[in-house]
Amino acid sequence: MIREDLRNVAIIAHVDHGKTTLVDQMLKQSGTFRENQAVEERVMDSNDIERERGITILAKNTSIKYKDVKINVIDTPGHADFGGEVERVLKMVNGVILLVDAAEGPMPQTRFVLQKALELGHKIIIVINKIDRPDARLNEVGDEVLELLMDLDATDEQLDSPILYCSGRAGTATHSPDEEGKDMIPLFDEILSYIPAPEVDTEGPMQYLVSAIDYNEYVGRIAIGRIERGEMKVNQDVTIGDYHQTKKEYRGKIVTMYQIEGLNRVPCQSAKAGDIVCISGIENITIGDTICDFGNFEAVPFVKISEPTVEMTFSVNNSPFAGREGKFVTSRHLRDRLFKELLKDVSLRVSETDSTDAFKVAGRGEMHLSILIENMRREGYELGVSTPHVLFKEIEGKLCEPIERLVIDVPENCVGSVMEKIGARKGELQEMAPVGSRMRLEFLIPARGLFGYKSEFLTDTKGEGIMSSVFHDYEPYKGEIPKRATGSLVAFETGEAVTYGLYNAQERGELFITAGTPVYEGMIVGASPKQEDLVVNVCKKKHLTNTRASGSDDALRLVPPRNLSLEDSLEFLADDELLEVTPKSIRIRKRILSNSQRAKERAKM
Repeated sequence: MIREDLRNVAIIAHVDHGKTTLVDQMLKQSGTFRENQAVEERVMDSNDIERERGITILAKNTSIKYKDVKINVIDTPGHADFGGEVERVLKMVNGVILLVDAAEGPMPQTRFVLQKALELGHKIIIVINKIDRPDARLNEVGDEVLELLMDLDATDEQLDSPILYCSGRAGTATHSPDEEGKDMIPLFDEILSYIPAPEVDTEGPMQYLVSAIDYNEYVGRIAIGRIERGEMKVNQDVTIGDYHQTKKEYRGKIVTMYQIEGLNRVPCQSAKAGDIVCISGIENITIGDTICDFGNFEAVPFVKISEPTVEMTFSVNNSPFAGREGKFVTSRHLRDRLFKELLKDVSLRVSETDSTDAFKVAGRGEMHLSILIENMRREGYELGVSTPHVLFKEIEGKLCEPIERLVIDVPENCVGSVMEKIGARKGELQEMAPVGSRMRLEFLIPARGLFGYKSEFLTDTKGEGIMSSVFHDYEPYKGEIPKRATGSLVAFETGEAVTYGLYNAQERGELFITAGTPVYEGMIVGASPKQEDLVVNVCKKKHLTNTRASGSDDALRLVPPRNLSLEDSLEFLADDELLEVTPKSIRIRKRILSNSQRAKERAKM
């Protein structure tokens, strides 16, 4: 049976090419909101971090009604660190809308998400977005997308994909770059005519694949997925298992079921093959599980999610300031929170270590793990985080490491310094081409080589460079890569930083703190231009003498300190340092806090 009343489509693109803004317009123009309803921008980005950073982290489901057809739309993340989300949701749809920025053209994550869609044989509608940008290159970008499709071995049918020209902000779509758009109707019509309606068996025994997991304190895990066959009903007895047979089949019951209408989940009693529904009431359900009629188990094939490539150690905060700001400070709190994250995030791995106070956490990249750290500190957790390390693999007896495909877009006068730095980090140039007045460079570089490079890159390109990377493959170990060239300024004693102490310390390097900041022995207060660490006393006060008052000299002028964000701090960390993360503060510290103890350790080496 072909369900002409339904279409399932995902929107895929590189980060920041306008997916979520386009979905906003689709919702508005399909009548999902009332005429007078106040709706915030990027309504699909529901959590605070997504709004602040302007990126989508979790795939979101919504639906719109057009000409009596329900179109289920899934807004996916563009960042490669959240690729686990993209791989799963593509199993729920029959076609994709590929969004490409009219000025930037196809970028590394465009290649990544498009490759996943082509592997599943999905039909593709190409949308060139942001056509109102002054630097838009409409015809060139169209050619670049076709080149990318050929590069990825697309079929003849996929090469003939329709191209639309959109402005997500203005809410217009047209078939020609020279035409003036009025609304999104051309896009809606294209979805109905080009994306195939689900061809399903509604009579056979029920079969449902879990493609995403939500979590709710009241009902526990909520499974989101598409019914592959048959009809699902509330209170139905079911068998649960998985394709890779990692666990034994077990019995369960559908307690509640919801259909997605607009941005709301609406309870329903039954749903048919092709529908995307959310269900709750089954314990330990996870992504990739198949739910079938009781006694009629038949698993749906499911791709294994790509393995993590970067690992950090999360440990209990044991600094002198521990417990001052956070609500959750013990190893039990930390353990429970990390294992709870595994319920939602399939790209994450958490493992215990020899110490009960530390856990190894592996993810798809620094961004992936920094979002988890940021979420935890906002929830009231205190923790210590180690430097990120890549995960090596042994393949055919050789030690191999993850390699990233790095695309850099810079002004022409910055090419030399970028190539020099990337060369030192074992990057190999693959391609170089002018794009307008800028140059686009493509490298293959070990993932290790990118640690700590971003801030250097922004300095070298005066903030004008754009860089993005995506996992390429595992290749034999490339040899040693030089670590950061600067040392740290380390606090000499515990107390409060004062202007006089900071004034003397700023001559030795760049400071990270201001006067009045509480510090402790072993805390890092700045960067030294030399490779070795320097111990500085930022708490030192100017003493009174018989001849003058302590404040009688000229006013001391301090250079404004460098404010480090969470990502900057993770980039700065050396192997013998930890990042102390609390709800209100981010501090970098030495693993061994005592200055004398560290000196003894150095003498032994």
